[in-house]
Amino acid sequence: MKKRRSIRSDSSAAAVQATANALAGELHPPKLVQLPGDARQFWPTVIAMRPRDRWLELDLINAVELCRMLADIERLRAVLADEGDLVRGKPHPAHKLLQEAGRRAVALSRVLHLHPEATEGRARDAGNTLRQERHARTTMTADDDLIPGLLQ
Repeated sequence: MKKRRSIRSDSSAAAVQATANALAGELHPPKLVQLPGDARQFWPTVIAMRPRDRWLELDLINAVELCRMLADIERLRAVLADEGDLVRGKPHPAHKLLQEAGRRAVALSRVLHLHPEATEGRARDAGNTLRQERHARTTMTADDDLIPGLLQ
């Protein structure tokens, strides 16, 4: 199987791909998994961390799991805010659950390459692809005829 070559982030091909990504619309969670209502609020933020064309089906399933974890973290924080840090003089059990959920969320962020090094990177042009897509999303509309028939 031939390996897919990366497009240089400062190339015209990358600009065209960024525009296509911006015009392609929103990615939705795969039908194989359920995204609960309280986790749905995290979906746009998680998905926006990578260019649209780089999300595979398994990545989207993992993104759903990350959204669930983030919702669990918020729920556990609410429990601690409501019930306090101590229960009968001992740390609230939610602290341990919160710590574990936080670790799992960070680990899954790394698997999905959403952590700062992956999104910003050490390389000179690591963030250019995503930056171009975000710029295209904010400046172009589906009616824009600069590149006619781009997605047809």
